[in-house]
Formats: sequence, structure tokens, C-alpha cells
Amino acid sequence: MCSGIDPIDNAAKLRAYIRDAQAGGADILFTPEMTGMMDRDRMRAKATIRSEADDIVLKAACEAAAAANISVLIGSLAIRHLADDEDLWVNRSYLIDQNGKIAAKYDKIHLFDVDLGPGQSYRESAAFQGGQQAVVARFGETNIGLSVCYDIRFASLYTSLTNAGANILSIPAAFTVPTGRAHWEILLRARAIESGAFVIAAAQCGDHDDGRSTHGHSMIVDPWGNVMLDMEREIGLGFYDIDLSAVAQARSRIPAIANRRTFLDPQERP
Repeated sequence: MCSGIDPIDNAAKLRAYIRDAQAGGADILFTPEMTGMMDRDRMRAKATIRSEADDIVLKAACEAAAAANISVLIGSLAIRHLADDEDLWVNRSYLIDQNGKIAAKYDKIHLFDVDLGPGQSYRESAAFQGGQQAVVARFGETNIGLSVCYDIRFASLYTSLTNAGANILSIPAAFTVPTGRAHWEILLRARAIESGAFVIAAAQCGDHDDGRSTHGHSMIVDPWGNVMLDMEREIGLGFYDIDLSAVAQARSRIPAIANRRTFLDPQERP
């Protein structure tokens, strides 16, 4: 997607994508981080961010999923952390089942706080509350580990998800162009290889209304680290049929999960 600053427009796009995904034979649709709104102007964004109960994009996704009898994994939405607090938000991913019900949700744990030089900084934590709980969601006969964007740089999260049974990892994102070029594909492939899992990474793409540009390259990576789908700079839908037997095959060849061990940190003594 190339989400704009108006949730109403983004909700309409999402409804159309859900209908088209169902028409194309999909069982589940994955969307990027910040599906509902991309707006770096926090004062302007505050006027449109709602509680979960009142979010129009979430409502639209639930209604469209039920109408199309398809599941939807919304990469994330900006949601008020508390219904009556306009100033503190969560970056929340949702799995919606084919009946339009919320089956699972996950709040992005790792927040991007960085100093870029004299007078330049970015603090995601200034507006968002970080999550505290890793989440594995059941989907049919498989388990999907939920994460969002910057989480990709913290391998321990994916260790936790695969220890809990995840064999698909959802990594929706809104990577900038420079970091996307440098790190996006290699990190996705690394997470797939070390986990012996499919990685599904829906990404924001293009020039957004708030002046940002995002890298795109929505990808599916198989458990052996092969890129099976790369949408490059294309906005729209991509389709892929997942064969989950590839997970067992990869994990039998490289049993990294079975061989994991606990150990003491360097400063600890036995």
C-alpha cells in the first residue's frame, strides 16, 4: 500500500483489496504497518487516531473480511492506548478471522528512538506505548508469529515466537528508502533462515501524503531463505501459495530450533 493521511481513504482502499484478494483465491490477506494512516505530523494525526472500538479502518476490515469470508492480518494501525487519552498510542497488529472477528492482536514491542546528529532526533516512544507481550496467533492448521517493522532487528523476539510454535512470521513494515535498500531483504532472509519459517512482509511503498517515501518490496521468504515473492515498487496485491511442508523440511535439515540452548550472560557466573 501507499497509505495516506486520511483514514477514510485508506479504509476504502483496504475494502477493495480484501474483495480483490478473495476474488483471486486468497485465504488470508496481509497488509503493511500503518495501513490506516501514514502521517508524521503528530498533531494532525492526533485528530484522526481513535480507540479500537471507534477506529474506522479496523471496522471496515472486519466488515469486509466477513463479507468476503477471508482472513485479514492488518500489519498495524495507530490506536489510542486508552480510549480517553488522545496523546498516547499503540502500534497494533490485528488478525481478523473470516467471520470478521478479531482473533489476535499484538502491540509493537521495539520502538525506534534515534539521535541523528546535532538537533536531529526521532522518538517513536514520544507518541507510542511499547508492547510487553509476544503473540503467536492460530490460523487454520498453522501458527503465525506477529511482529511489526523495527522488531525485525531483534532476533530474540523471533526465537520466542518459534519456541511457541510459529511457522509463519508476519513482519509488516514502513521502511524508509535508505534503510530498505541496505537492510530489508537481508534481515527478512535472516529471520526466515534462523527460524526455519516462512516470512510474510507486507510493506508500505511510494511517496506518501506526509512527504515520506517508503521502500516497498513486499516479500515472501521461504524457510530456506529463498525470496519467493518480491513486489519491488509495485502497489497492489501479490499472490503466493504456501506449502507448509517446507517448514518441516528446512527444520529437519538445519535443526537450529531443536538445538537451541539456554546460557549465562557474560557478566553472570555459574
